[in-house]
Amino acid sequence: MWITRFLAGGSRRVSSPAESSPPPRGEPAASPAARAGRALPTGARDRCRGVFRHAGTVKPAFVLHEHHKPRHHFDLRLEAGGVLRSWALPKGVPSDSRRNRLAVAVPDHALDHLRYEDADKSIADIGWWEDEGGTERRLLFTLHGRESSVRYALIRTDRDWLLHRTKQQPT
Repeated sequence: MWITRFLAGGSRRVSSPAESSPPPRGEPAASPAARAGRALPTGARDRCRGVFRHAGTVKPAFVLHEHHKPRHHFDLRLEAGGVLRSWALPKGVPSDSRRNRLAVAVPDHALDHLRYEDADKSIADIGWWEDEGGTERRLLFTLHGRESSVRYALIRTDRDWLLHRTKQQPT
């Protein structure tokens, strides 16, 4: 599946919501499967994903987290391959098609991070996303959030990514 290869971006570590430190000496580290969310109890995964149903099918989730510290920025997370693929958006999401925003790939997050909030992080938007095609260097997708649907393209540059709001938007 091309989207899995596109979003993979090499070996990316999976983070938990608490961004936990290594386990104390003598305790085993969590397995990669556990960190990727595959070891979660079925009910826990269903609570993360089951909310996002459209036309009777479960859709892959997205979340836009707003971080207030250490420096104000947003994180875009797309569910793919059993994890949340993640990009930091230092200047936020583009408000129109004339401006692109830098999107820096960051470690993948476990699915339980989907609804995670704390004193420094809140959910700016949440919902499901729809793959609208692409190539190895460009992913076209629509985010179906709480109040609206917006079409974006993630474009791979040499070192980072750009998030582009497309001119043609869903009706």
